[in-house]
Amino acid sequence: MTDTRDAAAALDGGGRRLHIPIHLRWGDLDAFNHVNNTSMLKLLEEARVRAFWLPEPGEDAPDTAVLDSSIFSGMLTLIARQEIEYLAPVPYQRHPLDVQMWFGKLGGSSIEVCYEVRSPVETGADGQTLYARATTVIVKVDAASGRPLRLSPEERSAWRPYIGEPIVYAHRH
Repeated sequence: MTDTRDAAAALDGGGRRLHIPIHLRWGDLDAFNHVNNTSMLKLLEEARVRAFWLPEPGEDAPDTAVLDSSIFSGMLTLIARQEIEYLAPVPYQRHPLDVQMWFGKLGGSSIEVCYEVRSPVETGADGQTLYARATTVIVKVDAASGRPLRLSPEERSAWRPYIGEPIVYAHRH
């Protein structure tokens, strides 16, 4: 786990991507000594929670953290679709991965979250390794009825600065 203050402070200079540092756990590895493909979904989920859920009192979070995740909010966020393109094995490392996030699209009740999972940000490095690219489509729904809920003006205002080009996957048929 990493401190959310790191995430709030690590906004891209262009204002188009969030940089959420996510630490690996030893349990994320598989028998081949790299991050298991199913663990990648958990890492993306952790980044999403830190980027979009309201912080608890005393916690810091990026300005995109506007969703009330409490069971009393009356709202759920459901995953409608996920796609991951694995580009390189992710070895275990002590420094946090740099999970870069932006929105490919803001719909009526849905958001398309785009990710690039990169090696840790290191001073003086010759560049980061791009391990994976991913997209998650999330639908906001009423907890009682299951019906879609429109994105609020507050959500749109917080997320609009992070709209960018959606990911185009290399091997789609």
